[in-house]
Amino acid sequence: MTKIELFGLFADEIAAAISPYGLEKYRGRQIAEWLYQKFVRNFDDMTNLARKKREVLAENFMLGQVELQASQQAVNGQTDKFLLALGDGLAVETVLMRHNYGNSVCVSSQVGCGMGCIFCASTINGLIRNLTAGEMLAQVLFCGQRLGDAGRPNSIVIMGSGEPLANYDQVLRFIRLCHEDYCLNMSFRSFTLSTAGLVPGIDRLAEEGLPVTLAISLHAPNDALRSRIMPINDRYPLAAVLAAADRYANRTGRRVTYEYTLIAGMNDSDEQARELAAVMRGRLANVNLIPVNAVAECGVSRPDAGKMEQFLNVLRARQVNATIRREMGGDIKAACGQLRHSVLSGDDPGCN
Repeated sequence: MTKIELFGLFADEIAAAISPYGLEKYRGRQIAEWLYQKFVRNFDDMTNLARKKREVLAENFMLGQVELQASQQAVNGQTDKFLLALGDGLAVETVLMRHNYGNSVCVSSQVGCGMGCIFCASTINGLIRNLTAGEMLAQVLFCGQRLGDAGRPNSIVIMGSGEPLANYDQVLRFIRLCHEDYCLNMSFRSFTLSTAGLVPGIDRLAEEGLPVTLAISLHAPNDALRSRIMPINDRYPLAAVLAAADRYANRTGRRVTYEYTLIAGMNDSDEQARELAAVMRGRLANVNLIPVNAVAECGVSRPDAGKMEQFLNVLRARQVNATIRREMGGDIKAACGQLRHSVLSGDDPGCN
């Protein structure tokens, strides 16, 4: 008999699943609280349920979880990267970041990635499969356990491996589940979703009416260069992506973040900064400049600090709201896909 997975269900769905087995529907919320607030790993720990009921649950249901496969911690102790094994043996990366204003978790939405961006380790081995909402939530709860008495996750960025809008239904389910009071009780404003620019998904997200922060991976100020860096641009060109982002900003009132990964000799010139400033003119937007993380197979390198500051200054001189992202895990392969790729390729990732 195949057991029914409960982890990742809403309380009313748990109630509907357990009622044919003789458990009262109100137990659905109790079980949800055990799963999501206390992150229990077996039914025996659900001590406010009678032993007989726990036995029925164990016989007919399962609690899919994640197991730590590898981990690294930045020298400054502020950032941890975890490679978490899923129930089918595949693994995904999750990053825990400790800021002075709270704790943030960066979750993966897919195993691997099919976007093909030339600088990203996630895409080296291609897309394997989508994650479920439960598998995304398990990443957050695992990080919550690691924090212990130090606090709890305060914000979630869906910015790890994978393209969230290519796994739209499960990603939105994950966000809504985290919002429930029996789960993490997180405000929708605590979420940032990063996309390579899937226009239909951006428009669909805008219609949800949720104040989620949208981050667009831009990486180039024109179509020719963006298609070279991001093949998805051939399907959704720059003008279409920008128009969709504008619609999102107008619909939600939320400022859009544009991520621009700086790659030495490719997209970091003063001319390209001026071109980017022209693209951003009049938009409700922030530009987040990101020094590329070197990945040997990708053959890219970052500009020096002076070059990045110069690019930033060109933008600011043209009244573009821009910053250089503060790095929190460059010494631990914290960029998307790096730790997973190290393990898959048999390299020693320096894990503990």
